[in-house]
Amino acid sequence: MLMSTTETIEGKKIVKHLGLVKGNTIRARHIGRDIMAGLRNVVGGEITDYTKMMAESREQALDRMTEDAQNLGANAIVGVKFATSMVMQSASEILAYGTAVVVE
Repeated sequence: MLMSTTETIEGKKIVKHLGLVKGNTIRARHIGRDIMAGLRNVVGGEITDYTKMMAESREQALDRMTEDAQNLGANAIVGVKFATSMVMQSASEILAYGTAVVVE
């Protein structure tokens, strides 16, 4: 599946627009990670557990968006974007969305 943050894919012609596709995941923080993050906040530096969790969340959202596009018969997704929101105090949603298209 080709994906692009732009509205076109260089060297490809969009022959059909299939519509909006999306994929999301909601992740909750872990109390143990919060304690370690608090300690890291005192001394500074990257909170690697959260970095890993966010990377996994983005990949899962992309996988779900790709599956949505494949179900529509797409072979590419253009205009890919991410959005995030807080669902509750310790849980966040990551949403990947774009336009499913057929390219040649």
